Amino acid sequence: MNRLAAERSPYLLQHAANPVDWYPWGQDAFEKARRDNKPIFLSIGYSTCHWCHVMEHESFENDAIAAALNADFVSIKVDREERPDVDRVYMTFVQSTTGSGGWPMTVFLTPELKPFFGGTYFPPTSRWGRPGFLDLLQELSRAWREDRQRVDSAATELFDRLKSLTGNDGRSNAQAWLAGPDSLAESVEQFQSAFDRRNGGFGEAPKFPRPAELLLLLREHARTRTAPPLLMVLDTLRAMALGGMRDHVGGGFHRYSVDAEWRVPHFEKMLYDQAQLVLAYLEAGQATNDTFYSTIAEDTLSYVLRDLHSPEGGFYSAEDADSVAPDGSGEKREGAFYVWTDEEIGALLGDDAEFVRKRFGIEPGGNAPQDPQQEFTNQNLLYTAQSIEDIAARTGRTAEDVMNAIGRSRQVLFEARAKRQRPHLDDKIITSWNGMMIAAFARAARVLPGRPDAPRYLATARSAAGFIRDRLWNAGDQRLLRRYRDGEAAIDAYAEDYASLVWGLLELFQADGNAEWLEWARALQARQDALFWDEAEAGWFSTTGTDPSVLLRLKEDYDGAEPSASAMSVLNLIVLAHLLDDEEARRKAERTLARYGPKAGRAGRVIPLMLAGLSSWHATTSQVVVLGERERKDTATLKAEVARHYLPFAVVIPVAPGEQQARVAALMPFIAPMRMHDGAATAFVCRNFACRAPVTTPDALAPQLEER
Repeated sequence: MNRLAAERSPYLLQHAANPVDWYPWGQDAFEKARRDNKPIFLSIGYSTCHWCHVMEHESFENDAIAAALNADFVSIKVDREERPDVDRVYMTFVQSTTGSGGWPMTVFLTPELKPFFGGTYFPPTSRWGRPGFLDLLQELSRAWREDRQRVDSAATELFDRLKSLTGNDGRSNAQAWLAGPDSLAESVEQFQSAFDRRNGGFGEAPKFPRPAELLLLLREHARTRTAPPLLMVLDTLRAMALGGMRDHVGGGFHRYSVDAEWRVPHFEKMLYDQAQLVLAYLEAGQATNDTFYSTIAEDTLSYVLRDLHSPEGGFYSAEDADSVAPDGSGEKREGAFYVWTDEEIGALLGDDAEFVRKRFGIEPGGNAPQDPQQEFTNQNLLYTAQSIEDIAARTGRTAEDVMNAIGRSRQVLFEARAKRQRPHLDDKIITSWNGMMIAAFARAARVLPGRPDAPRYLATARSAAGFIRDRLWNAGDQRLLRRYRDGEAAIDAYAEDYASLVWGLLELFQADGNAEWLEWARALQARQDALFWDEAEAGWFSTTGTDPSVLLRLKEDYDGAEPSASAMSVLNLIVLAHLLDDEEARRKAERTLARYGPKAGRAGRVIPLMLAGLSSWHATTSQVVVLGERERKDTATLKAEVARHYLPFAVVIPVAPGEQQARVAALMPFIAPMRMHDGAATAFVCRNFACRAPVTTPDALAPQLEER
């Protein structure tokens, strides 16, 4: 076992038995590189990364390659999910020098940590147009020994270019002009140009679920009351839900689709995808009153509760793409847990097999691509090939018969699949991803009040928030940590951790009205501002800038698989401003939005969640207070009426009279004089803290909610 055996990261522990003399990121490795005058080989990945597993098996378990690394390099392994600060610096380098990025990330550094060569996956020997890893090691080692001056010069030049590219060279990149609504219209036109009208989604294959794009379009639909933004969202969400990217047996979504039709997934499942997609499906359901979308959201929440929920209350990070094939070979293959042969379907389902074959596109020779790398021979990926109505017409059965058969079959397949070896579970608990998942459960509890699981959703959100507070937050020194695993909390939180957790707590407050969540959210926001806010140019840095081993202090703009900290923070501050009448929150939100200048809409595909914040800024925002005892039927009726409306620009404040109202009113004085009307639960619709006449019935409340 090498040094990684002492780490807590599942990814680092996966490499603990490699013959490579790995170091974790830290001073021991840096000092050895300086002392021995060796370049650093930096490998960055995460535990559920398919190609990370491939490179480990091919190269890091290879004795010859390990010997070359041990002789000529100091090798460092980093979990990108634990150390996104390190990952961002070197990913920026790889993307700027190669035009693309990904994991595993392969970077070579000087002992001063400056990069001079980088890429992603390298095969052990030259193939697929990629140089072999062993050949690369030998060439870089030769260059280091024989042409060191050139290597150092290149590293300095590349790093200076990187500083310029990222704004770390001292030059100001600040804008000071807030884009108007016309910029948002421009961003919608961008999405329309990229929209795949045949398959849903944007652009070509591979297709990633980027819920931030959908949340922007949903807000633009709500703000402008126009149909095109909504139609793009609905087509995309429906295509994802019906395609192979969704797990039709166990629920939840895989990481992305390798094809344009959403049929063939990359099979890992990430917590942050589940959280953001739940929010998108819930909002689509509210915008349309179509239960299809809320049903998909609930199915996804069921998966998270069953497979990603820690007994302690937090949420685990991910499930792997690879698993042991059920054919007895003992080999690990991508997607092996999720695919089926036609023979298995027939043997397991009997008379119902006919319906399942039609519904999910099962073919005798398999419907999966015959890709020798993925080894899907004769395997079937489940996707929705035919509608229930079409199957009923073709089989002469009723739609109810078909639905019942599919329901029975799903349970049989689930139980059969449970006997297979499950994919690896990355059981570390990441604060930022938990914040997003808290937001998803809290929102589901609020907007699906009549559903049987709504109380469980709220209890789950509360429990997860309590877990973070108890295990990862030190109120005394106002210190938030990023990662918890196996009883240990570690790593100072980054801006994204604060922003995501504030997001979750604001959603939780709007679900249960407990002032402690709002008080904590306000404290976290203040701490985030103190550590990460850039007063000179606005926005939030990702890091504090106090770790000398992280050479660049970056400010993330791109809303990718995970939204940027600044985008989440703008939305958080807009909510806080409308809850607390906080002028400082308004100022920071406005200044951050103004960073992008009047042409912000042209970057719609890059900063969609930031533009969702801009949409919120230009929209009419309301405060909706529901005053009444939680257990009373009339209180529930008013809350259900609020939930029936799609109100992305409203903040909802459920308040119980008495002690809870007093505590909330200490934060929001405009609530203090509110009283229940004639002893009945009462709703107040307010704008800029000026309220309309209180109402006690859904019929009276509805037009106030819809008023612009």
